Amino acid sequence: METALLKPSCIWARRGRVKMNLLIKILPHNLPVFIREEILVALFEATANAFKCPAPTLDQLSYDACLQTYALFTRDQAEKALQAGHDIRAIKTQLYRNAYPLGAKLREWFGVDTMGEVMELGQILYQAIGVEISGDTQGEVTVKRCYFSQFYSSPVCDLISALDDGVFSGLSGGGRLAFSERLTEGRACCRAKLQSREEGIR
Repeated sequence: METALLKPSCIWARRGRVKMNLLIKILPHNLPVFIREEILVALFEATANAFKCPAPTLDQLSYDACLQTYALFTRDQAEKALQAGHDIRAIKTQLYRNAYPLGAKLREWFGVDTMGEVMELGQILYQAIGVEISGDTQGEVTVKRCYFSQFYSSPVCDLISALDDGVFSGLSGGGRLAFSERLTEGRACCRAKLQSREEGIR
């Protein structure tokens, strides 16, 4: 089952594979609400599918209310799975697989070719969901502020971050994201490394 695919709202990006050097100049870092909503809906679908539960109804909710609902939904589903002793590795794998198409579709639309472009697009994408992220051409990723850290415990964060792995893997053409530090562990920031695949990013 293919999940986490954006609706074709970014028609201007899909036509002709807009290159990242041009995209960064014209794409606002504060994405329009309708694009942010589509990203969030895709994440709701990816998460609900992995936990084998229905996604919450979002009708009539503002974007901020939807974001808070997503934070509470992911926290509650992760806590239930952890407390019930479910196969966490299997859930992580499904979260990764469900989020990968979102990153892969954005990679295709925007013609992402290099590690620098992965990081630039990732920064724009994550800002849309309240995460201040930065990265360099070596694949080093830093998260200075994360909306979700106020809701998540460290074990919940570790489980749900499989979505981040999937998104960045799709963006990079097969790289894998691994965290070494987390805000939810009381650290000053989250740190992660995106390991590239030879045939993926450069």
